[in-house]
Amino acid sequence: MAGTRSPSLTIFYIVEPPEYEAMACYLLASIRMHFPAKVKCVGYCPEHRLDELHPAIHAAHEKLGGEIRTFRSEGRFDPPYPHGNKMLAALEPRDTTYSMFVDSDVLFLRPNDARNIVKAGHVSCSMAASMVWAEQTIWDTIYGALDMPVPEERYYMMRRKARKVVPYFSSGLVAFPEKATRTRRRFPDVWYETAQIIDKVDSLDRRRPYLDQMALPAAIQRAGLKWNILPEEQHFILGGKLKGKPLPENREIYTIHYRSQKHLRDVGHHKTARGYLHDLTGEKYVRRLAPDAETSLTGAAG
Repeated sequence: MAGTRSPSLTIFYIVEPPEYEAMACYLLASIRMHFPAKVKCVGYCPEHRLDELHPAIHAAHEKLGGEIRTFRSEGRFDPPYPHGNKMLAALEPRDTTYSMFVDSDVLFLRPNDARNIVKAGHVSCSMAASMVWAEQTIWDTIYGALDMPVPEERYYMMRRKARKVVPYFSSGLVAFPEKATRTRRRFPDVWYETAQIIDKVDSLDRRRPYLDQMALPAAIQRAGLKWNILPEEQHFILGGKLKGKPLPENREIYTIHYRSQKHLRDVGHHKTARGYLHDLTGEKYVRRLAPDAETSLTGAAG
């Protein structure tokens, strides 16, 4: 990477009360600790929930150089699909070469750079941890609904190595090129469209809450892109078979997707998250950034 210029990048995430507002601030602090200052940070809140955000969330984003934007979620999925908010946020315009969505329950742990993650003409993501909720025959139905062949490639899942499977990616960290071209539509538009098609297949009775991940590999192909499968170190998913275990000492883990406060404590990084916030704002608890607020900040991460 020496001598090459890092492409411009926006890292975005959901900041929604009550579960995701405080966690998003610790995520933001970890981005500011470990990515170059020029990386843009945007927390997206459903527009009908913006007035519910605690004042401390606005204060944290102001202090940490992040921006809070809104998107319309009502009426975009029928019935409503909260997990789809990442796709709706992705649809919003951004002015960097690449964008990367990350779930709010993610923490960056060591210095990182866009060059480690993005790749021209590709969507970067990791294999999902597991897919115990469905048989592999489900892909025949999904790709059949899209009038596409099932991909020939097979990969090991992140946490289940018994056999290789049809590409199935986590949507907890997804990096993609922002711009459309003369021959290629913008990826978020295709991802959302693909999800809408799959959502109408009544025989897929387990499509909620997995719709966003069901649609991801097909959307990459439909958008004229390829997948760039990230190493586990760039999106290390906790829980499952790793429940209660510390992080491996012989690997340099850049990013953990902790999924619960308990998992974060189990790997010894609960204090790390608060330490990032303290180092950058002088406070280790988000709520203390708005001490005069009339309402309390709920949630274990506050």
